[in-house]
Formats: sequence, structure tokens, C-alpha cells
Amino acid sequence: MAILSSTGFVSTQTWSSDGGCDISDKKLTTLKDRAREKIQAAHSLSVGGGGCVCPLLIREVFIQVLIKLRVCFVQCFSEADRDIMTLANHWNCPVLSSDSDFCIFDLKTGFCPMNSFQWRNVNTVKGTQDHYIPAKCFSLDALCRYFSNMNKALLPLFAVLCGNDHINLPIVETFLSKVRLPLGAASYKGRRHHRVLGLLNWLSRFADPTEALDNVLKYLPKKDRENVKELLYCSMEEYQQSQVKLQDFFQCGTYACPEALNLRLPEWVLMALAKGQLSPFISDALVLRRTILHTQVENMQKPNAHRISLPIRQIIYGLLLNISSHLENMSLNASPLQPLAFSEVERINRNIKTSIVDAVELPKDLSDLSKLTELSLARRQMLLLETLKVKQTILDPIPTSLKLPIAVSCYWLQHMEPKAKLHHLQALLLGMLLGPLHAIINSPDKEDLREDGAKMLCEEFQRVKEQTPPGTRLDLDTAHVFCQWQCCLQMGLYLNQLLSTPLPEPDLTRLYSGSLVHGLCRQLLLSTSVESLLSMCPEAKQLYEHLFNATRSYAPAELFLPRSKSNSKKKRQKKQGTRWSKNCVGTISDNRCWYEGSNRFGLLMVENMEDHIEASKFE
Repeated sequence: MAILSSTGFVSTQTWSSDGGCDISDKKLTTLKDRAREKIQAAHSLSVGGGGCVCPLLIREVFIQVLIKLRVCFVQCFSEADRDIMTLANHWNCPVLSSDSDFCIFDLKTGFCPMNSFQWRNVNTVKGTQDHYIPAKCFSLDALCRYFSNMNKALLPLFAVLCGNDHINLPIVETFLSKVRLPLGAASYKGRRHHRVLGLLNWLSRFADPTEALDNVLKYLPKKDRENVKELLYCSMEEYQQSQVKLQDFFQCGTYACPEALNLRLPEWVLMALAKGQLSPFISDALVLRRTILHTQVENMQKPNAHRISLPIRQIIYGLLLNISSHLENMSLNASPLQPLAFSEVERINRNIKTSIVDAVELPKDLSDLSKLTELSLARRQMLLLETLKVKQTILDPIPTSLKLPIAVSCYWLQHMEPKAKLHHLQALLLGMLLGPLHAIINSPDKEDLREDGAKMLCEEFQRVKEQTPPGTRLDLDTAHVFCQWQCCLQMGLYLNQLLSTPLPEPDLTRLYSGSLVHGLCRQLLLSTSVESLLSMCPEAKQLYEHLFNATRSYAPAELFLPRSKSNSKKKRQKKQGTRWSKNCVGTISDNRCWYEGSNRFGLLMVENMEDHIEASKFE
């Protein structure tokens, strides 16, 4: 993702983000490698190590925040980098991103890395009431000046020789093993950035990409030169201007992407994707008939948490089936599939596997995606609730904003393996009260007593979130239970969106807090009861009862069995201690930012190259 800021200090103009995978699948290898890396990071976190894994619904939460802040945004059909670069140059705006590829793009007004922003250091412009946040801006011109005033048109070649997200040719290693890099860089042989510095110094000798590429090919076997030349030129095109004019979307509301238009997708689908009303998951399934299921911090000994939502995904695939059938040969690398088959890249233990999943064949009135929006609200709602196996009458007492989460929770309770415990359900439903509590507090016609009770309960929830004792272990079984619920919510949201929201979308920013529900689980297991917790706010207690009554009819009977009282407290504690050793792990904080992952060209953003090179001697 990347943000385009106006030339003012703080006024945000637009946000543009990546959409689905490229139809050519040129990044498939990179995407699979990243999926493996995320599994390793999730495993590390699950056993008390470091790492960073973004929450499953981070994209959906972020879009809701943008809408609340009235920030205009567009979701590109596939890779957004070139479109963003083209728009940034059209508007003379810098780009804010965590992607170091923007060090390679020729941006007129530069690139601001996310980790350069001093978010907590808000300053005031002298003599005004305007505020700004200090940040650094990377300049391609400054980088080229440092490397002997090299031609910046050489940087795309540098990127593909280093290996980027689109290309990683083994034969390039032949060139790198034979070329004599400048002595200045070679003196740090074996150091992490030897190749980056060496290549930049070597490329700076040439006037333009053609001359440099000819010199690269000299080191390769003659039989390979033409193929390699074609591949390198093709990859360098990824850093050129895009044909897409995103400014038309922001000015006129039209989004014309040649790649998308060539697929002859329904107009409503294209616009919903551009507006972020449909997820990239949908476009991947629609165009590639392949999806990637992202790993969470869950119990790696168990089947991945996404297995629980497979029946929902099969309905989604069924709705996309007719359109996707004539697109299945569009992807250059896609394997031929059976008529109803979609492929899913999922976690198996601590690796990835591509599984084949059959779509559900749906009735005729649901088999034409182009006419899906023409169906009545009642018909669309019926399909959604049938998929979630929930009766409409159960949701009648539930506030509009929580109908979908409660329907999803009913589905979750019916499909859980292993089964959830009562305190899991209680903690989850208590966490859902946050949104309504904030609505009470911020209501203009609130009564003082209602407001006081809501405030007290919010403060109590905040204490629960913050009062995690030092060294508290993560209960992996509990984590896995809530990961499964999030997978159900994710696919429930996607199906609801595909059906043009027959149930209103919930406010995800206040629907689920991991630290809160895990803290509530600990409290409910020790001594706290739901009744005592909610006694300070009668409105919250009444709402909780509605939520609990709606879900309890779908919960397995064993969920409500009383806990055994035959053992002494001491024995229970001993048993719990044994359970901790098997299923719980320590927590170690990792101060690395989530966006610093595999930032391939991050070195180029170093402010003082000499200082960095000197420091690297002592790594």
C-alpha cells in the first residue's frame, strides 16, 4: 500500500492499495515464499519468540478507518506500485509506503518510508495553527549523485539484477559470480550489502541501460543471452509509467484498468473492487481460481484455522464459478483445474500446500454473477443465513450492527474442532459490547446514569486489556479457538460483501480485541463472573443476554456442563500447570516494525552511506 500526501503538511489526499495477484502470476513464487515466512513468524510468536504477523482482518479494519476519516481511496485491480507512481508524478506528490521498491521508481517529489515518520512527535508550523509530523523523504536524484551521478534509468536494471518480487533468475548468479565489482565495495566481502553497493558502483560506469545490459550479457553463455535479455527488459518495464489513470477515479469516479477490462468482468464487480467493497480474495478466486489463506498465530500442531470456514468459501466459489470458468486459461502459470475446482494455498503443519477445493453448485438464479445484485434482498439474505446455518428469527432481537457477527458466531459454534469452552463464548460476546458502549457514551441524547455505567464498563475493559501480568503465557488452545472465529468472520464478511451486504457490515474497529478477549478468558477462569462484570451497566447486561441467548441454541450441549468440583483447588492448579507446559508459551516482545519485513532495497534509504558502510564492518 502507499499513500499520496498533498504538498501541505498534514492534509491527506488519497490512499491507493494493491488489489489481487497479477493475472500473469509472475509473483507467485514470491507470494509463496512470503506465505512460508509468515508461517515461520507465526510459529516463532506461538512459542514465545519474536516475529510479526498482521491481524487477519487488518485490511478490512483499515478501509473502515479510511472511510471514517473521509480519506478518498482506490483499490487497484492487481499490483498498485506503477499506478501509484504515475498518479504521484501527475499530482507532484510524494509517496508514503513501506515498500522499498519505491526507491527504484522515478518519483518527482520523492518517497517517504513509513518507518521514518515520528508519529508521536506532532509539531506546529510557526505563526499558524497547522500541525505536521516530521519525516524523511528519499530522493532518487540524491542517491544517483552519491554513485558518481549515475543515470537513474539504470536503477530498474539494478533492481532486477538484485532480484525483485517479479524475477529471480538463477542465471543472473552466473553474471554476479564472474563480474569484478569495484574494489571499494568488494573489500567488505561476505557482508550483507556487498552485492547492493557493488552493483550500484559497477552500473554507475555506464551511460544508459542498453550499454549496461550489453555488458551484463557478456558474462553469460551465448545460448542464454537472448532469453535473458528479453526477461530482463520485460522485468524492467515494471518500473515504468502505468496506463491506468487513477486521477480519473478520484475526479470522476471511473476506474479503467486495461487488464481488468480485457477480462470482461461485470461492471458492478469492477467498481466494487475499485471502491474496496470486495476483497482481493474475491478477485484472486474470480480471475486465477486460486486463493492464499494467511496464517495467524495459532496452534501449529492442529489443522490450520481456515479449515473451519471451508463451507463458506465453497459457496463463494460457487457464486464466482460461471465467470471464472472462461478466465481459467488467462493466467500464464495456472494449472488446468476441474470444472468446479479452485485451489487454495494453505498451511500444513509449518509449511504450505496447495489444496484443490470444489465449489458448491448453486441454483440457477444464483449462477449468473452479472445479475447477482438484481436479486431481492430477501433472496440474498436467505443464501447468507443458509450458508451460516442460522435462522432469521434468532437474529431479530440483535442490534443491526451485530447481526452478522452473531450469525458468524453461531456458525463457528457448530463447526468448531476442538469445541469451544463456555468462557471462550462469554469473552467473545463481552468484547462485542465495546461498540455499543461507545455509542452510549457518545450519544447526544444520553442520560447521565446510562453514560456513567457505560464509561465504568469501558474503563474496566481497558484495565483487563492492560493488566496482563508479566510473563503471562499465551494459551495456544484459546488462541486457536479465536483464530478460527476470525476466519469465520473473514469469510462471512466476504460472502456478505459479494451478496451486496444483505446484513450491515459491523464496525470492525470495535468488534474484536485479542488482548481483551484473552484477558477476559483469564478472569472468567479465575473468579470473575459475567454478572458481576456487567452489574455496573444494565444496558450492556441486557444486550449481552440477547447475544448469549442467540448463540446458545447453536452451541454444543457440553459447553454448558458444570465444571467438576470433585478435585481440590490445589489439584486443579497442578493440572492447570501441566496444561500450561503443553499448550502455553511465553511472550517475548519484538520491537521490529511490521513493515520492515523483507525490504529488499532498504539500504538505499540510508542517510549517510559512508557511516553505514563503516558500521557494517562491525556487524
